[in-house]
Amino acid sequence: MAEIGDPKKLFEHELGMALGAERKVLATLRKLEQSARREELKQQFHQHLEETEGQIENVEQALQAIGASGGHESEAAEGIAAEGEKLLGKVDEELIDAVLLGAAAKTEHVEIAMYEGLITKAEAMGADDVVALLEENLEQADDVVALLEENLEQERHTLEEVKQAAEKLSKELAAQAA
Repeated sequence: MAEIGDPKKLFEHELGMALGAERKVLATLRKLEQSARREELKQQFHQHLEETEGQIENVEQALQAIGASGGHESEAAEGIAAEGEKLLGKVDEELIDAVLLGAAAKTEHVEIAMYEGLITKAEAMGADDVVALLEENLEQADDVVALLEENLEQERHTLEEVKQAAEKLSKELAAQAA
């Protein structure tokens, strides 16, 4: 018999994985902020670190609302962090910020997919199933989806900022190499 046997349990588990992913991202952002060479990038990572703290609170609130625990390991977040650390050991110092931005972009894509998937599952379960999962009322079900949508929008915004910073840095590095 499978450990996860119904859509509600799958949603609970994946929400717990979202918490684990956000916690890993928070730890990684602390390292990125310290490792960044450019001050504007340090500030960008710090801003996202503060945003991630709020996202963790949102996921914790959603888990609490459905009576579930969380913090399951996210292999995707772990893998991106490990890949970035390995690559940092291979590049010249002038390329460190480019590696950091690349890892940040990958992380944002994973987080966006994670939240889109959770929202899709919550909506697909429908009001009755989400309410049953919450064992409360429809308003609380809407709150869970709203918390996830808030995180999703923040992740999308951060990805755009990362893309802009990466484009600017890539142009700078190309000009230096020419």
